[in-house]
Amino acid sequence: PGSAFGEFLDVKRCVSVASGTDALKLALEAAGIGAGDEVITQANTFVATTLAINAVGASVVLVDVDPETLMIDTKQVEEAITPKTKPIIPVHLYGLSANMDAIMDIAKRHNLIVLEDASQAHGTRFNGKRVGTFGDLAGFSFYPGKNLGAFGDGGAIVTNNDTFADDLLFRRNWGSRVKYHHEIKGFNSRLDTVQAAVLQVKLKYLDRWNARRREIADLYTRLLSE
Repeated sequence: PGSAFGEFLDVKRCVSVASGTDALKLALEAAGIGAGDEVITQANTFVATTLAINAVGASVVLVDVDPETLMIDTKQVEEAITPKTKPIIPVHLYGLSANMDAIMDIAKRHNLIVLEDASQAHGTRFNGKRVGTFGDLAGFSFYPGKNLGAFGDGGAIVTNNDTFADDLLFRRNWGSRVKYHHEIKGFNSRLDTVQAAVLQVKLKYLDRWNARRREIADLYTRLLSE
């Protein structure tokens, strides 16, 4: 489903992997993040976001969320930047988007990488554009509980950067470009074909299912407020 999901998002490259956690870890590695670097993310994210940062040897810098949106507080992001800061990881939670205009402005002014954690936001739009397509890279999870879930674990990294995408294909396959030749300490993280087949079918219905979820949520909001 790599190309199908990429077309759905309108993004150039999509690299499927074994889980959303792997997606974040491998994306950080492809961006050159490691020991001595600081990564800014939000305090209410799932633990996988911070464990991926730990896995590459970088330091987690947590900032609070905007009490109105429950998404990352962009003012606090800018205050947390130090000379060691390399990427920002905004997390799109509950089908809602972080303020990507503000985040991309901060990243541009401070020359920082943006890695979107879109594991809870398949199909979500910010100002008409699907999340996962604003930053340098984005990680998605296809865990069965997601609104686009496989029958088992799965994940993907999307990017418009060919260099990142080619590096990710290399890293997810034991660091091998040629069979039995391993140039780096890579990782075994591939989406199996059964999960790919399931996702290929379910992707066709995602926009419809998301719309139905919004209808039900609106109904609950209206009835519980009466």
